[in-house]
Amino acid sequence: MAEKRVYEAWKGSNKFLFGGRLIFGPDARSLLVTLLLIIVPVIIFCVFVARHLRHQFSSYNAGYAILVVAVLFNIYVLILLFLTSSRDPGVIPRNLHPPEEEFRYDSSVSVDIGGRQTPSLQFPRTKEVMVNGHPVRVKYCDTCMLYRPPRCSHCSICNNCVERFDHHCPWVGQCIGLRNYRYFFLFVSSATILCIYVFSISAFYIKVLMDHYNGTVWRAMKESPASVVLMGYCFISLWFVGGLTGFHLYLIGTNQTTYENFRYRADNRVNVYNRGCLNNFLEVFCTKVKPSRNNFRAFVQEEVPRPPPPVISRDPEPDHGGDPRSKVEDDLDIGEDLLKISQRRNIEEIDEEIRSRGSNGAPHNISEVDSVLGSDRRAPTIRSEARHSSEGRTGSWEIAPEALANSNVTESRNYFAAKEVRQKLGGSF
Repeated sequence: MAEKRVYEAWKGSNKFLFGGRLIFGPDARSLLVTLLLIIVPVIIFCVFVARHLRHQFSSYNAGYAILVVAVLFNIYVLILLFLTSSRDPGVIPRNLHPPEEEFRYDSSVSVDIGGRQTPSLQFPRTKEVMVNGHPVRVKYCDTCMLYRPPRCSHCSICNNCVERFDHHCPWVGQCIGLRNYRYFFLFVSSATILCIYVFSISAFYIKVLMDHYNGTVWRAMKESPASVVLMGYCFISLWFVGGLTGFHLYLIGTNQTTYENFRYRADNRVNVYNRGCLNNFLEVFCTKVKPSRNNFRAFVQEEVPRPPPPVISRDPEPDHGGDPRSKVEDDLDIGEDLLKISQRRNIEEIDEEIRSRGSNGAPHNISEVDSVLGSDRRAPTIRSEARHSSEGRTGSWEIAPEALANSNVTESRNYFAAKEVRQKLGGSF
């Protein structure tokens, strides 16, 4: 059986391409819409606006720079979009087991396990860590089975814990976190500059048409409706990408994330991560991007079984409700005793009959009686087999059919052996 790689056994909702080299969010299809919203307007701009401005400057070929800048800047925006959406945003690998060092035993709360009182296993849901000299409370993630580092949050869409989680952006189809926030901001701000550039050149082309035809603005708009459409489109887009750029400039300057700003805005908490406006910008743009904690192309290692945490047991207390296992064993003991009593009763009747009829066939019949007694010596095996079969099943205390069959065979043998002895005794007289 071929070994699986990490990305093939990944428990999150991510999508991987090219053998785990690229990682996207589950809503990666929305990335196609974003690509169309960027590429299509630029194509329209190059064909219907920039192409007509190639020779509108004193230097005859200076107008080509407008076309080249539009194409190159569009490629730059697409590269930033690719770096934002196709790389690990800072996903923290999941644990296979909860951290055992955090287990605690509460002796005041006990649980019945196998008829014994054991202390209840407690697991703290939060704990405090120190950040810049201030205590910060971190939470335990049940899905990833780890305590989230400071500024980490679990994305419900990607189903991963992400370091310095900012938000999940559906337009790029990826979480925005520690490792791609820089590229996300550059993408948004570059898209804003591209909108301003296309809007400005389209307005300039309308002015050129007005001068060329010595007409009004309406005449120029009729001559180039594409310029009007591009100006309207860029104006609307600026409200989104331009507003987003300004908002993230504020977040970077105060060293906040979108998640922290929306969640803790009304709490008036002290921002322990704020290091000053300049240092905050240097932290985002001038620090080295940390390597990914995940090697998605590595082979999955087999899980090593770990022993369960030790459980301290107390002295057994009287069980008023009754333990299923002890009850089954008691029933087996009672059934065995009844079987022995019935066997002994049959043997006593045979012994009395022998004594009443005489001692002529005693030696011969005593051996046969011993053979009956020999079957009584085999009776304890019923108990052991029945116990073994009942203990072999987890959570089930039914008596195995083999044990019941053995007990029935033993009783039938005893009955026929006693009957045969009686017939022989009757034939001897």
